[in-house]
Parts: sequence; structure tokens; C-alpha cells
Amino acid sequence: MTAAVARGLLQVRLLLSTLTPYSRGLELQDALAEAVARRATPDQLLLVQHSPVYTIGKRGSSRDFRSTPDQIRDLGAIIHSSPRGGEVTFHGPGQLVAYPIVHLRDRQLGARAYVESLEDALIDSLREYGIEARGRVPGGTGVWVGDRKIAAVGVRISRGVASHGIALNVCTDLSWFRHIVPCGFRDKGVTSIAAELGRANVGVEEAAAVFTEALGRRLLYGTLESVGEAIPAVVGAT
Repeated sequence: MTAAVARGLLQVRLLLSTLTPYSRGLELQDALAEAVARRATPDQLLLVQHSPVYTIGKRGSSRDFRSTPDQIRDLGAIIHSSPRGGEVTFHGPGQLVAYPIVHLRDRQLGARAYVESLEDALIDSLREYGIEARGRVPGGTGVWVGDRKIAAVGVRISRGVASHGIALNVCTDLSWFRHIVPCGFRDKGVTSIAAELGRANVGVEEAAAVFTEALGRRLLYGTLESVGEAIPAVVGAT
């Protein structure tokens, strides 16, 4: 990234007061990505917690489930296809899901460099909690603590604009992951910030603030503007 683009505005939309259905998250991303592609709005960062949902990425399949669809429904979760990369993962309460909507062409970022920036922002965030994590794992996009995955990364790029993003286990009930092969790894585990620290009182809102600052630094935004839960009228969403 050159000095000419090492600035700019990232608008941060914090939608953590309620659980957001996954379908609503897709609608908001699509609308905001269209607006960012037209340069009708600055780059965006959506921060949400989803209602319990298992999402199937482009490389995922029914073979990645250890439970039947009926059993999944009995748990109170749904199954939803997703246009992101990756296999099957879980989203739900206690997990920070961050959707940066970034004009990669304007920021002169390629896909690989962008994904690595997301991983680095997660690693920086976890270091604030005293957790040493790593990314760049061969065949294992995301962020790991030892052989336990603490954050998933999956993006979609269309018309030079990235959407989807990261899912960081903050104080997630990790038993949800027993029903799938998380991200295609049968011999690896999952973890969370709370599990690594040995305490439950880790807030998603706090983690959202830490990640937002880390992402702003990694992508070299000059300004982070918090706009609450408001959705700009230009996207046609209410």
C-alpha cells in the first residue's frame, strides 16, 4: 500500500445490542458492498453477533456435519449457504463477527495481502489479551493458538470490493462446534478468548473495540468513525 492510500475513512457500525439473523447480515453486506463499489459511501465495518447458524462456504459440504439437519434444528440453529470462501463453521452468541467492506482496488491490496492483514489484526487483538496466536498456517486460513482455532477468516471479493471477514470466538459456547468438522479440520480443536484466559467475563463489545483499532492500524486508515447502528440511506436498507 502506497503513502497515497495510507489514509481514508472507515465507518464502523456496531450491531451488537441484539443477535442478527445471518440472512440479515448478508443483506446488509450486499447493500453496503454495492454502495462502496460505487464509491457512494466510505469503506465500512459491520460488527455483529449472529443467531445460532452453521454456514457452508464454497468448499463446504454436508460431509462436514457430524449431526443431521434435524438434530441441528433441535439445537435451535439453522444451516445457511454462504458465498464466502472456506468450509463449514458456526456463528452464534459470544462470537464477534466482523464484516469489513473494503474497496481493495482503492487501497491497492491484493486478495492474499488482504486476508493476511485480517489475520494480523486478529493476532494483534489477541496479544492485547496476553494470548499468543499465529496465522499463515499451511492449508489453514484463520488464526490459531497452538493447534486450536480461535478465529475463522473467509472473504468474498466482487468488483474489487471485499466483504464477509472474520469470526472470533470471544466467550462462545464451544460445544456448538461438536456438530461439525470446523473449517475442514478433523484433527484440530477450537478455542476462545475466555477458554484461553480461564474466565468467562470477556465481553464481545470489548473485543470489538480492540479488533476495530487493530484493523484500522493494519489497513492504515486515517480515521475510524463510529456511526452506531445507523445504516446509510444510500444502501436502501432500513
